[in-house]
Amino acid sequence: MAIGAGMSCVKYLLFCFNLLFAITGFIILIVGIWVEASSHPYIDLTDENFYTSGPIVLIIVGIIVFIVAFFGCCGAVKENHCMIVTFSVFLLIIFVAELAVGIAGYVKHQDLETSIERHLNATIKNYPTSKDVRDTFDILQTDLQCCGIYGPGDWKNNSIPIPDTCCAGQEIKNGLTVPCTPDSPGFHTAGCLGKLVPFFNDMAVLLGGVGLGIAMVQLLGVIFACCLARSIRNQYETV
Repeated sequence: MAIGAGMSCVKYLLFCFNLLFAITGFIILIVGIWVEASSHPYIDLTDENFYTSGPIVLIIVGIIVFIVAFFGCCGAVKENHCMIVTFSVFLLIIFVAELAVGIAGYVKHQDLETSIERHLNATIKNYPTSKDVRDTFDILQTDLQCCGIYGPGDWKNNSIPIPDTCCAGQEIKNGLTVPCTPDSPGFHTAGCLGKLVPFFNDMAVLLGGVGLGIAMVQLLGVIFACCLARSIRNQYETV
């Protein structure tokens, strides 16, 4: 079925947009996987569900994008009203999901420090008795090169010997490992809270930026698809 010159332009714009749409889907998928992998070791340190669900939402959206792009390309080329409407609906749903992730990313990072601080203070005293807590603090102190929550003094305040992970490298004398102390070489003097919060904030800003940025681009796709679908419907009605 032929359509007007103006809508023909929209048709090809929509087709080109779907190629871009597929690329954005790949970007969304990669960002979601990267954030999920990067934040996974520390995800238990905050009770904010956004840092668990946000990356997963982007991963799911990235996969769905390829399916939606197929409907968009086929609908634009064949001028199929049903497929274009289906594309528009899916695209609108994805737009809302990405918009929600984007907004949540910028909102949640404001409450992040309180959440992490509360969790660390509640669990540090269980370091000697809980393997999960010990593993979490050891990974945190090794990866971020930090010690304690606010500083090394947190271990003394909780009557716990300074963990070996507060030192970058352990001294060995007479075949024995020397305990980590403030005088040990490579001793971490910075607290973990001051390093962990910026790490999570960067993740939130990345998720928020990707979600909002790509959502705005996809909104153009919804507009193009609706214009083309309306033109095709009008052509049917005039026949």
